[in-house]
Amino acid sequence: MLLHYLALTYGTALVVGSPVPDLEPQLSEPLLIPTILGITDPMISNAPALPILQVPGPPLPSIPFTGSNTKPKKIGYFWTGAGDNQYADFLATYSLDDDTFGQFIWLTDVPTSGNSPHHLGVSADGKTLVGGGLLSLLKTQDTAYYFDVSNPYRPKFSHSNRALLSSMTDEIHAKPDGGFIITYMGSAAGASPGRLVETDSEYNIIGEFPAVTDIAGTLNTVEEPFNPHGLTVDWNKNIILTSDYVVPVTILKPSLGIVLDNTLRLWKLDTRTVISTITIPNGGGIQDVKFIPGNPESAAVATAVALGQVWIIYPFRYDRSGKQGVAELLYDLGPKAENDGKYAYFTLTTDNHIAALDISDLNNVKRLDDPSTIQPTIGPHYIKVTPDQKHIIVNDYFLQTGDNGLVNTPADYRALYIDINPDGSLHFNRSIDFVQQFSRGGINDRGGAKPHSTVVFDLTDPAHPYYS
Repeated sequence: MLLHYLALTYGTALVVGSPVPDLEPQLSEPLLIPTILGITDPMISNAPALPILQVPGPPLPSIPFTGSNTKPKKIGYFWTGAGDNQYADFLATYSLDDDTFGQFIWLTDVPTSGNSPHHLGVSADGKTLVGGGLLSLLKTQDTAYYFDVSNPYRPKFSHSNRALLSSMTDEIHAKPDGGFIITYMGSAAGASPGRLVETDSEYNIIGEFPAVTDIAGTLNTVEEPFNPHGLTVDWNKNIILTSDYVVPVTILKPSLGIVLDNTLRLWKLDTRTVISTITIPNGGGIQDVKFIPGNPESAAVATAVALGQVWIIYPFRYDRSGKQGVAELLYDLGPKAENDGKYAYFTLTTDNHIAALDISDLNNVKRLDDPSTIQPTIGPHYIKVTPDQKHIIVNDYFLQTGDNGLVNTPADYRALYIDINPDGSLHFNRSIDFVQQFSRGGINDRGGAKPHSTVVFDLTDPAHPYYS
């Protein structure tokens, strides 16, 4: 199946009753405060906000929900935080078929709350999802949550784990032979350096990179803060690119100010070692990076948040000093700011806008959207092209740290399902409202809901399923 589009971040039948899903098996590390009926509920509900660390207690008991027996060919999985941070965080499963779009199918709890669910990824065989918790460390909880989706309509929580040297999970990439590579943006304390974390095919953590014994790779991460956020892998060319976004602990109180990064790291894939640092001057947070499918130079597109710019990264070119990896400005989005890689889409979170570029000719990039047009979106962030290349899904929620931090971006907590027109431009027409769905009177009251990321299954041809 040809993949024509890139999506990068820049700045929602017959019914059956079901009890709350079983939370077994337990976490790799138990909660510091176990659930005690009648005691922990009011304690967690009334606990005041603490500087950085939070009360490490269990979530409030979940309310039973009613699922659906509908079995759509296109399924959306949304890794979602409870709106009040007191109920359990969860995976919400919805139909994306035209005739049943937005129909709720199932809800799968994890045993913790307040994780600030971040990115969601799917294994190469389509049987496992993993969701990362950006702020799990604030409650000393596990940071990666795994779901068994061998029955795609009834996901089950499998297990969770945490790394020893790093925290604050972000981008996720499936390994062809099973397992994942995941960016952990911060150290165990949320500072620098972060790590690239790898799991085996049973989803046990088997490495954090650069390894502590990798002197050469470590030296390539010490001159500038190393906080890997974006991640892209070229298995054939034996390279990885990660992008550094922000020193995560600086977004939390007390803080002397947010420290944004300006660098990308070029890795040798087979040894998991950093071989070069690539700098975008004054980039102000390099939030995402993606290889352009089919590009003869393995070029990648990267987003520089503060500049409002898109840069092209050439991993096999050398700069004047002989260092491998070159960055060049591709397109300036202005103040309102996979195999032929023709179109690219970018979310501009604080500008409430989704930009579209025609990058079929890197020497003549064309903008397909009108930056002055008011789009029906508030706080767009996570963006993904559907497997059939006909739609993009955008989640209108980035991050809200509340009284604990400095980042609280406005959002309307919807999942937008946007049509891609034949010329690559966009048509807004459908969405799922997570506030309505997960407030009192909705599917299940969680004090609202914050959907950060999405995985899409396309089972139109059961013999050849696609996942993205």
